[in-house]
Formats: sequence, C-alpha cells, structure tokens
Amino acid sequence: MNSLETFLFTTDLGIVILTILKSLALIVPLLIGVAYLTLAERKVLGAIQLRKGPNVVGPFGLWQPFADAIKMLMKETIIPAGANRALFVLAPLLTFGLAVTAWAVIPVSNHWAIANINVGILYIFAISSLGVYGIIIAGWASNSKYAFLGAMRSAAQMVSYEVSMGFVIVTVIMCVGSQNLNDIVLAQRHIWFAIPLFPMFIIFFISGLAETNRAPFDLAEGDTEIVAGFFVEYSAMSFALFFLGEYANMILISATTTVLFLGGWLSPLPFIPFTWIPGVFWFVFKIFVCLFVFIWVRGTLPRYRYDQIMALGWKVFLPISLVWLVMTAGFLEIFGMLPHA
Repeated sequence: MNSLETFLFTTDLGIVILTILKSLALIVPLLIGVAYLTLAERKVLGAIQLRKGPNVVGPFGLWQPFADAIKMLMKETIIPAGANRALFVLAPLLTFGLAVTAWAVIPVSNHWAIANINVGILYIFAISSLGVYGIIIAGWASNSKYAFLGAMRSAAQMVSYEVSMGFVIVTVIMCVGSQNLNDIVLAQRHIWFAIPLFPMFIIFFISGLAETNRAPFDLAEGDTEIVAGFFVEYSAMSFALFFLGEYANMILISATTTVLFLGGWLSPLPFIPFTWIPGVFWFVFKIFVCLFVFIWVRGTLPRYRYDQIMALGWKVFLPISLVWLVMTAGFLEIFGMLPHA
C-alpha cells in the first residue's frame, strides 16, 4: 500500500475520513434519487392517466424537483399554537433521518457497504420499526384530532405488517445461515430466493407498501376522512421532510427486496454473468423495477378500508408466512440443508 492507503486504512483519523467519504458516496446519489423519484412518479402516473405530467420546468420537466425544493424553502413554517414545538420539529427530522440511516448496511456491490456488519438484516428491521415513532410523535405533537387519528392508524398498520415481515426475514435467514446482507446476496448466485420463496417475496413486498403508507394502504393520509392524516398541520420544509422520508423509505424497501429476493447486485442471468457490467448497475436496475411497481400499484388500485387492511395483515399474511416458515424449516431439515452454527 502507498502512504495514502496506509493513512486511510490504518489510522483512526483515516478510517473516519474514509467512512465519511463512503457515506457521501451513498447518501448524495440517494438524495438525488429521492428528488427524481418524485418526478418519475408524476410522469408514470401521468402516462397511466393519459396525461403528460411535469413538462414545463426545464427540458422534459427535469428541473421540476429543484423548483419544488425552492418553493418549499421559500414557504413559511407554521407551528400551531397548541403544538409541542420541540416534538413538532423533531418528528419530520426523525422520519427522514431514519430512512437515510438504514442505508448504512445496504451492500450496493460485493463487500461495498458503509458498514458490512454481521447483523445487517436485523439492523434494517430495527431502523424500519423505529420509523413509526416519527409518525406517532407528529400526530401527538400537532394537537389536532385529525393528525392524532392518522398517527394511530399508521401505528396499528405498521405494527401489523411488521409481524409478517419478521417471519419472512427469519425464513431467508434460515436458508442462508447468516444475517449478513452480503452473504444473503451471494447465497443467490444460482437461484434468486424470489423463486423458491415466492409467497414470502409477495408478502414482503406488499407489506413494504403498507410500511411506507403507500396506496392502497395510505389510510394514514386518508384525504376523504382525515384531511391529510398525521402531517395535516405541517408546512414548508417540515412537510417536505415527511414527503422525502416517504420516498426514501420506498427506495429502502425496494433495495431490501432486491437484496433478500432478487439477487442484489448479481446478474439476472447467472449463466451469462455480464462481467463487463458492474454489479451496481444491476442493483440500481432492480430497485427501479420495484419502484415502478410501487407507482403502478398507486395508479391502479383504490384505497382499502381500514378493516380490510387489518384483516389482510392478521388473517391472511400472518398465517401464510407462519406456515411457509414452518414448511421451509421442515424441508431444509429433511434434506439436510439447514445451516448449523
């Protein structure tokens, strides 16, 4: 190693600088992706509804996200008189911060992650579970019945679907024998887990829709009955942070789905590895496909009733995921494929 590599990899200061550079290399593209995901959604929904979508600001409307950001920055942040000011400001920061923090363990290529820890999947599950606190805090701190009702809806919905997601994650861990996300991707070199674990793949993705409060599970933002839900009292950049947090969570769920079921950065054709195409390309491409389905579902399906959402989570997804977990464990044990510590 040369002197620069020695400094970066062996000294405390160098390791800190290297971690900061790796974080910026991941977070900056993520923030740009979040901004342009808002444009992509409006374009795709426009095509579904036979209209053009944003096409005025810049060529093909490409500067629309920047125009929206400038508009939000110029608006006044209004805090209701009866609100808890500290918690009111904290809630959107918490929601967006957690959505970005979870990316610390996502491997975008082989052994390329900010923190390649051995419990990466548990880290993501823990961070995504904490996301409900931002919504609950926002609903309570707003001192509004509509906001509080939306927060309670969202808390019950997210907790309900996290149970099924937990069983899905346990099934994947059983098949791999490791909680390291890099190992989970490499275990899919011959076949993606989306094929043998297809029901779990569908349950995980639909539960991801519910976790991010996306249509048809957007009861927390039910415009027809609770105005805008938990963020009804928010404006300007505090509203924008909730908005960006939702889209960052969409990208996170898509990335997690890619890692757990779609082979991560691996080529879609294992017998033709396309070694001249970097793994990052395949990783991003699969995320785009998942995000397109997110938007497609929003433009296709109407909103569920609240009792339908709860019934789907507790009476359909939970029994199926539990039964499939037991069947997978039995299959692996019978054929001697169950990993051992």
